[in-house]
Amino acid sequence: MHPFAFTRAESTREALNAGRLGGRYIAGGTTLVDLMRETVERPETLVDISDLPLREVRVTERGGLRIGALVTMSQTAAHPKVRTLFPVISESLELSASAQLRNMATIGGNIMQRTRCTYFRDVTADCNKREPGSGCAAREGHNRTHAILGTSDACVATHPSDVAVAFAALEANVHLLGPDGERTVPFTDFLLKPGSTPNREHRIRQGELITSVEIPGLPRPLKSGYLKVRDRQSYEFALTSAAVALHVRGGVIQEAKVAAGGVGTVPWKLPVVEQHLVGERPSEALWSAAAAHAANGALPLQHNRFKVELLKRTVERQLRIVGGTK
Repeated sequence: MHPFAFTRAESTREALNAGRLGGRYIAGGTTLVDLMRETVERPETLVDISDLPLREVRVTERGGLRIGALVTMSQTAAHPKVRTLFPVISESLELSASAQLRNMATIGGNIMQRTRCTYFRDVTADCNKREPGSGCAAREGHNRTHAILGTSDACVATHPSDVAVAFAALEANVHLLGPDGERTVPFTDFLLKPGSTPNREHRIRQGELITSVEIPGLPRPLKSGYLKVRDRQSYEFALTSAAVALHVRGGVIQEAKVAAGGVGTVPWKLPVVEQHLVGERPSEALWSAAAAHAANGALPLQHNRFKVELLKRTVERQLRIVGGTK
């Protein structure tokens, strides 16, 4: 680990001043500290923001939720309003990491975490995300766990967060505070596909601080849930996952929110699947027909071709569970 300076911000103003000068924000630190140990990240200054007043979960006026950036994963998952209004969020968090990590890691840190691609974390391997222009060892290497959607010639690494898949499905917004004031970014625009600049992963400006993630109010009744497929039952990242929320009234699907994880360079919204669902009556045939479009545009590599069919089956299974026809 390389030498670095450490400071604790006692106010939001102190944090923003330190961030504007190049300081890196840290709270739970479960990802950043790991990357520093592996010398993938070498920040000169760490700014501890754990004392900032960003630990509230509240229901908004329109029936949505606003989750403070410093609320831990475990606190968010256990919150009664989260469990009642959007169980897909609780389920995605409880299927993440380990209990110890969930007690430390924050919501803001979770969506900012970087890929678990082994080539990214191996400083001897070529990786455009870590060292732009060096190449992508994963494309011709062992790429079983890599992305089939949103890839580019420069990068095929998946985004690792589970709750980010739920946020993408629910069309959440990220609230930011920076030297130029406050702004809001749709969650599906906040995380960036690699394109030719895979080293740029978030739509966040120098010194900006995530203050909260807001889930909009959705029509009720709303059923939602998260399904994760992985190589083992605990402490493992997704091969595929599906976050689904359905609003059914009068026996007809009025709204559908669907996103996939473990298969995209970012959490992957599935608008074509959603379009096939809205206006239809829940049925086995409907789930199968809609899920058939889950892997549209997929570009599998040598070792991850199985993900195309696995993604379709995962989405179909979760539609059946949430739709009540399993």
